[in-house]
Amino acid sequence: MAGLPALLAPLLALAQAGVAGGAGSVRLAGGLTLGGLFPVHARGAAGRACGPLKKEQGVHRLEAMLYALDRVNADPALLPGVRLGARLLDTCSRDTYALEQALSFVQALIRGRGDGDEAAVRCPGGAPPLRAAPPERVVAVVGASASSVSIMVANVLRLFAIPQISYASTAPELSDSTRYDFFSRVVPPDSYQAQAMVDIVRALGWNYVSTLASEGNYGESGVEAFVQISREAGGVCIAQSIKIPREPKPGEFNKVIRRLMETPNARGIIIFANEDDIRRVLEAARQANLTGHFLWVGSDSWGAKISPVLNLEDVAVGAITILPKRASIDGFDQYFMTRSLENNRRNIWFAEFWEENFNCKLTSSGTQSDDSTRKCTGEERIGRDSAYEQEGKVQFVIDAVYAIAHALHSMHQALCPGHTGLCPAMEPTDGRTLLQYIRAVRFNGSAGTPVMFNENGDAPGRYDIFQYQATNGSAGSGGYQAVGQWAETLRLDVEALQWSGDLREVPASQCSLPCGPGERKKMVKGVPCCWHCEACDGYRFQVDEFTCEACPGHMRPTRNHTGCRPTPVVRLSWSSPWAAPPLLLAVLGILATTTVVATFVRHNNTPIVRASGRELSYVLLTGIFLIYAITFLMVAEPGAAVCACRRLFLGLGTTLSYSALLTKTNRIYRIFEQGKRSVTPPPFISPTSQLVITFSLTSVQVVGVMAWLGAQPPHSVIDYEEQRTVDPEQARGVLKCDMSDLSLIGCLGYSLLLMVTCTVYAIKARGVPETFNEAKPIGFTMYTTCIIWLAFVPIFFGTAQSAEKIYIQTTTLTVSLSLSASVSLGMLYVPKTYVILFHPEQNVQKRKRSLKATSTAAAPPKGEDAEAPK
Repeated sequence: MAGLPALLAPLLALAQAGVAGGAGSVRLAGGLTLGGLFPVHARGAAGRACGPLKKEQGVHRLEAMLYALDRVNADPALLPGVRLGARLLDTCSRDTYALEQALSFVQALIRGRGDGDEAAVRCPGGAPPLRAAPPERVVAVVGASASSVSIMVANVLRLFAIPQISYASTAPELSDSTRYDFFSRVVPPDSYQAQAMVDIVRALGWNYVSTLASEGNYGESGVEAFVQISREAGGVCIAQSIKIPREPKPGEFNKVIRRLMETPNARGIIIFANEDDIRRVLEAARQANLTGHFLWVGSDSWGAKISPVLNLEDVAVGAITILPKRASIDGFDQYFMTRSLENNRRNIWFAEFWEENFNCKLTSSGTQSDDSTRKCTGEERIGRDSAYEQEGKVQFVIDAVYAIAHALHSMHQALCPGHTGLCPAMEPTDGRTLLQYIRAVRFNGSAGTPVMFNENGDAPGRYDIFQYQATNGSAGSGGYQAVGQWAETLRLDVEALQWSGDLREVPASQCSLPCGPGERKKMVKGVPCCWHCEACDGYRFQVDEFTCEACPGHMRPTRNHTGCRPTPVVRLSWSSPWAAPPLLLAVLGILATTTVVATFVRHNNTPIVRASGRELSYVLLTGIFLIYAITFLMVAEPGAAVCACRRLFLGLGTTLSYSALLTKTNRIYRIFEQGKRSVTPPPFISPTSQLVITFSLTSVQVVGVMAWLGAQPPHSVIDYEEQRTVDPEQARGVLKCDMSDLSLIGCLGYSLLLMVTCTVYAIKARGVPETFNEAKPIGFTMYTTCIIWLAFVPIFFGTAQSAEKIYIQTTTLTVSLSLSASVSLGMLYVPKTYVILFHPEQNVQKRKRSLKATSTAAAPPKGEDAEAPK
């Protein structure tokens, strides 16, 4: 240890130089001395350590310690026989200057350790060296105020094992017991405050905020704690973290506002800054015409103070601030308001306070102040002749003094049992032992709340939450209103909150607004609170806030795409407008066909009926009847029976018709061609042969359909793809038979083949003589039928993607079938029926025949196709 004095000598010189510089100190004599560090003056301008006096934060707090010491020394039950003294220093709100001042607390320890070197000191002439009065031995220190100052001082005090209790330093860094093991505080650390602020932000529904901090331990540590806690809690993102320089340049605060506006959605601003920086930020916001845009959440440095918002009330409206739970100490008010120049000479800065408080000047060094300033009378009274409001940290200064007093009392009882004053065990007082008693204290403080410390020396977190609100609806004036509390959990009265513009609803501070119903969040990479809203379009619905999925095939999304609902099922009903034309044609066709059949049956043996080929005519008319009847099957509700009938009869009617026409046309063609070569008639032209040929051709269709029915039993299905339109609201499921478009055309394919073949024969037989009177009507019938079916194909397949497909295709098919049947009926049988019914005189056998026309051709069999009445 011999080298320690040499190392500490420069520090001691600094301390002596600081005190000699005119700063001075308040001294109270006592058996045990407490140190005190207070920001009596503000930071000085360039080249000066100290600036103007700080009435509240400086003088009020210093007087609070003097008041507490008076109370302790007057209490016979607390430290009986021991008087507490004090040495109180001014930190001038600067950490380096405070370090110089605090070194005076360790002078006694430094000198004590250097006593062994006195033998080396020799004066000229052998005279003994002069001894200065030994400095007080400081057993504990109350302070400091700013966290940066406390950190600087704590690094020195721990070297000499001097416990320190702060009344205002809240930086989380000071909770590190490995570095600041002798530091304690009666105010909660900012880690609790940061937790409370995170809880406030979450309670307001904000998830995107910016932070603003004054450079230094308090601001930077507070923001760091807020960021860390918000990250751990989740749900809150930091848009920007801006630091205000310790010595801001001109325009610095305008630059801060511009940076904050780079993320305009982050309206919530978490601010850990000193009073001056807070005020200048508010001024810059007003200059930028952003009054009411930012939503301030201020730390305890803002608290419920008037000075940061004075004349800036409109910008501050809506600001939520936090302050350690405190109470006004009535005893201190009575004490301080009775202080005067006469009864408070122990406070060397009180005269300066007096001049500042009453705006007057005292006579100093026999020289009066100039005439422009009123002279102090000394009869002024605090609270009567000047405004007075107790400073917020007074309670904590008193609690810090009492915490040390209670620890010393417990230590005295343990080490000096039965002694009224100090005993050798406490002379000198061991700092490490005292620290243990400080950490163990538990008592009700000056405000009636428990005072205690955890293992890191921190006080429990208890905060009041305020909001600066406009009064009487005017943003130009306002006040702080208590809106909640925080003690491990948040209790916030959201209903009591008011915002700029007299809004009651909490403004948003979110990177992205909540997505609407049926929209999913598409997250922005790297920013968990920012997203884009993407609609669950088409047939997708919102599963959760991040996912869209397609509805099952038989369902469609609800209108807001938040779920799925069954797709309506439709079919071509009897009452549908699309069914009216086919049904009307079918009914008329069936009536006409029935009339023709009835007429032919009744006049079965007349020349016209016999000449038309009665047997084939009845087959052909049966096919026509079936063609008309299929319309009713196509409109009927699909079921197993209906679907089976559709397969069977859809092609049967056309097959019968075209088989009969093909057989008849082929017969005429063969007779005509044979007549050119021989008078012998061709084979298979008898009615029986014609029926066999017709039914043989028809059997191909029947056998094919039967095989299909056996291989794939018919049933109805609901097709949800047929009318799956782009707009889900228009989507419909279609109830239909299990027949695709191709299989439906397949049913008619054989009939169409017969039709084409018949048309070819009709073309070949177009030159037959007039005696073969049905050749040309059959030809016209087939030409017209071909045109109808050529028109049908593009219409049928061209509407495959239409939303009205089921209606258009069914209507097109049935109308085409009815038209083709009507052409056959109209061309071949309506004229004959007309003659039979309305001109019976023409329905007789011609008596004379011209053989000239058939001299080179074989005549047709009697009663068939020749010499029918014209």
